[in-house]
Amino acid sequence: MITLIHRASSFGEAIAIHSNHKDYTYQQLLKDSNNIALTLLQGNADLEGARIAFLVPSSYEYAVLQWGIWRAGGIAVPLCDKHPLESIKYILEDTQASVLLFTQEFQSLLSPVFETPSLRCLAVEQIDTAENGKLPDVPLDRSALILYTSGTTGLPKGVVTTHKNIEAQITALSTAWEWNAQDRILNVLPMHHVHGIINILSCALWNGACCHFLPKFDPSQIFKAFCNKGITLFMAVPTIYFKLIAHWKQYKEQDQEEISKHLKNFRLMVSGSAALPVSVLEEWRTISGHTLLERYGMTEMGMAISNPYRGERKPGYIGQALPGVSIRLADENDLMVAEGNPGEIQIKGANVFKEYWGKPKETQESFCEGGWFKSGDIAVYEEGAYKILGRNSVDIIKSGGYKISALEIEEVLRTHPDIKDCGVVGLPDPEWGEIIAAGLVPKDNTLDFEALKIWLKEFLPGYKTPRKYELLEELPRNVMGKVTKKELKHLFINE
Repeated sequence: MITLIHRASSFGEAIAIHSNHKDYTYQQLLKDSNNIALTLLQGNADLEGARIAFLVPSSYEYAVLQWGIWRAGGIAVPLCDKHPLESIKYILEDTQASVLLFTQEFQSLLSPVFETPSLRCLAVEQIDTAENGKLPDVPLDRSALILYTSGTTGLPKGVVTTHKNIEAQITALSTAWEWNAQDRILNVLPMHHVHGIINILSCALWNGACCHFLPKFDPSQIFKAFCNKGITLFMAVPTIYFKLIAHWKQYKEQDQEEISKHLKNFRLMVSGSAALPVSVLEEWRTISGHTLLERYGMTEMGMAISNPYRGERKPGYIGQALPGVSIRLADENDLMVAEGNPGEIQIKGANVFKEYWGKPKETQESFCEGGWFKSGDIAVYEEGAYKILGRNSVDIIKSGGYKISALEIEEVLRTHPDIKDCGVVGLPDPEWGEIIAAGLVPKDNTLDFEALKIWLKEFLPGYKTPRKYELLEELPRNVMGKVTKKELKHLFINE
């Protein structure tokens, strides 16, 4: 039986989710997800791992659909509302999804796939109340979730985690961060990433706490919730803290003091998914009275390393291994390095994912002897804590908490009729962590940059998420294809 859902029955009429100005109890969540499960089963005994894709806002409906899919024995495949249709179609085709659930606001976007013979498409608003029926007993070792993450091979890979993996991820954080039933957490993060799905929603529901959804990022609404909704926890990416600091500075001094007074009453504030600039940490500490807790994780393993809930949190460090997680640093031959020397973070534990969907070769290559998962991130262990030094590949850019494949963007840029070749890298940025920079080789030695900017805004943002792009107008003649950060010093950046 899925422990996360089984535990909900003991929380009864406690508020599980606040969404769209309404409160929903654990009992309602169980009832409504039971209805979704029976609808998906259509009289069958078990979905037996069928992939069920869904596109809904960050809301109560998201939790209902996720739990309904799991209770019917299916694998949940959450889609991103910022992705263009082609990216959504790729995931539907790659997972061979048999059902697509959606809310009506996405009907126009998704309508081209409605005629797919193998795909059953259901608008959530049109699902009738199902009759009583029996749900399957789903084993914990069954696959539960497929989340897509970009990699150095170009096209995103589907990361498959089991219910057992998810339970291990939840319990490690519940222990380390001392979750309890009185907690109330604000969720403003995308719900197709581990950060929002596991660290916030699933941890809250595991512990009988309340998850308060905001459908989109709005600094004024976030501060309003901080002051009026009894929030005790907040988790976000560094970019969000950067924007909240900027917005707080716009308030009158009296309003600033009122916000800060409420923030000081929070139990915990966490930053993750990208490196946290020390300047942001210090400014937020001045505003809130909290030293943000930095942690480290990936789609493939949830969280693995965390600064302590009780104890010193050192700026620039990510802390120690979470309960039940084994960590080691290894060289290029997968041999452990001595303390104080840099090495690749390698992880082993029940939290580590099962496989990349449909990619046995890539799955095998991501592990080394002894079952250690190779993260691709380089760190050093010193003074009793781990410190991230960077990735062992420049092909992955972390911007605003997202992992973005430079190779994907290069492939798009090369489709432009005036571009002969290009190289894409990430440049350090205090707001985004990294911004995307492209070195371009024009076909005829000239390029209309204003026209190209318009083209980029129309085409590239939908590929992942809207963000800041920068163009490099001059390219050294000896640079073709990839452009290293060292070489970028010689380039002119045009915003």
